Amino acid sequence: EKLSGEWAGNDIGLIAEVDCTTEGKPLCDANGVKGFPTLKYGDPASLEDYQGARTYDALAKFATENLKPVCSPAKIELCDDEKKAAIEKYMVLSVGELDTAITAEEKKMEEAEATFKDEVQKLQDSYQKLTADKDEVLA
Repeated sequence: EKLSGEWAGNDIGLIAEVDCTTEGKPLCDANGVKGFPTLKYGDPASLEDYQGARTYDALAKFATENLKPVCSPAKIELCDDEKKAAIEKYMVLSVGELDTAITAEEKKMEEAEATFKDEVQKLQDSYQKLTADKDEVLA
């Protein structure tokens, strides 16, 4: 949920609140949020933990002194050539093409998860058989 106030629409990004116990849980899990409240800042692709005081004045001072715009579609001039090329590759795609690409990547993730579970089950089955064989020999 975007927060309003003096930071709304700020050039450095946004200040937001995420409920990690409901629909925000996947976002929190992906960013290593384990306790609440957790404050993160920086490049959305590599958020860092904020360790300073939790007062408004301390947070505002930290934000003013430390936060700056980062490479993004809205600030492409801040990107190196490699990131520009990656962003531009997706910027030219239609919503439908983006949806298709996302669906394909999600399918790969689901397949990887299914393969992982199958292989873990095979290991578990093998372990159980070896344990039973050992117990039989020892008996």
